[in-house]
Amino acid sequence: MAENKVTLSKKDRMSVAWRHQFLQGSWNYERMQNGGWCYSIIPAIKKLYPNKDDQIAALKRHMEFYNTHPYVSAPVMGVTLALEEDRANGAPVDDAAIQGVKVGMMGPLAGVGDPAFWFTLRPLLGALGASLAMEGNIVGPILFFVLWNLIRMAFIWYTQEFGYKLGTSITKDLSGGLMGKITEGASILGMFVIGGLVQRWVSISFAPVVSRVEQSDGAFIDWTAIADTAGQGGQGVADAIHSALSQYASLGSTGLEQIKVTTLQANLDSLIPGLAAVCVTLLCCWLLKKKVSPIVIIIGMFAVGIVGHLVGLL
Repeated sequence: MAENKVTLSKKDRMSVAWRHQFLQGSWNYERMQNGGWCYSIIPAIKKLYPNKDDQIAALKRHMEFYNTHPYVSAPVMGVTLALEEDRANGAPVDDAAIQGVKVGMMGPLAGVGDPAFWFTLRPLLGALGASLAMEGNIVGPILFFVLWNLIRMAFIWYTQEFGYKLGTSITKDLSGGLMGKITEGASILGMFVIGGLVQRWVSISFAPVVSRVEQSDGAFIDWTAIADTAGQGGQGVADAIHSALSQYASLGSTGLEQIKVTTLQANLDSLIPGLAAVCVTLLCCWLLKKKVSPIVIIIGMFAVGIVGHLVGLL
């Protein structure tokens, strides 16, 4: 019996891992990722079940509902490969057991994938690439593309191998507190990163003027004298620019105009920079928690921005 035992080679498992990258290629609203899952496991099914009828039956049981994060789906695939291998070698593994393991794992892993990849890794790599691109460095987008795909592909392969080697024993971790701790930690880290990006990516400026103060002579640039100098020709223009820059440098951050205008936004920035952006972000999170549609939130923000601009608030 041992001589006839069929096993999946590393090449077979690599074929499955490569196909698994296209898990969402045939995503549908009825059974979600079942088509992509079935496509991914075909190389293993062909190796484990030489009989065509057995192959058809195996593919049918993998066309059931399936949906999780596309990258953390890899350990689920690894465990499934181990179960299918055991079944092909005569172990009492039925369709319900295989589907039960898939359903039992996909929920907790989906909670890990979103904060780990969408809310942590991708914003970090995106911010790194964008910062280089904004400086005119072509390496920025290339670096993001290369690092993202290397990490993604390596994660899919090694976690699939992890699931395959552990087999059904991996479900013991899912039933305990390990996955809960991983989910909580990844969520905290993800929110920390998003919080750090709020100041950079969310911009709100309140336009109302709080005060207008007339500054004394010498506390602002004398544009009249500079205009008189500029009227003397080319050298006069150069002297005028030099005079303006010299006065501005000596006056510091104030002194462009005789009337110093203080806006509401300037006062808020002097207290807590980015306070309004953080408040708007927290408001959106609260609305999402209350099951408000993201589309409604986006439309609402557009409406508030337009109305706020028209009335002079924003």
